[in-house]
Amino acid sequence: MVDDVGFGLLLDRQQCLALLRTASLGRVIFTHRAMPAVRPVRFAVVDEAVVFAVPAGSPLYAGARDAVVAFEADDFADDFGAGWYVSLLGRATESPVDDAGVACLCPCPALNGRRFLRIPVETITGHRISCHSA
Repeated sequence: MVDDVGFGLLLDRQQCLALLRTASLGRVIFTHRAMPAVRPVRFAVVDEAVVFAVPAGSPLYAGARDAVVAFEADDFADDFGAGWYVSLLGRATESPVDDAGVACLCPCPALNGRRFLRIPVETITGHRISCHSA
C-alpha cells in the first residue's frame, strides 16, 4: 500500500523489523540539554528491540537511558532512487551484556566503560521507496 503523503510503500511491523535486522548502523534521537540530539550507533535487533553499546559517561547514555527516544535506520542506493527507512519509538533502558547479538556492537576488545541500551519497539513505521520510472 502506498501511503497518503507520497513516501512510498508503507511497510508493516514485521517487514520493518526484518529490514532493521539487515542494517548495522542507525541513529538515536534523544534530548540533550533540552534540545534534540542525534547520534549514530552500531546496533542489533534482539527480539523486538534495538540494542546498542554506548559509553557510560556520554550525553547519549545520560539523555537516552530511561527516556522515550526515537531510532531510525535506512538503506538507499547510491543515487537515492530506491531504498527503505524505518523509524521507531520506545523507552530506552539499560540492557544486560549477555543479550544475544550484543558482542558485535562494540568493535573494541574491551567493554570497560560501555553500557548497553535497549529500545523496545513501542511504535514502528517504515517505507520502501522507488523513484525510478519503469
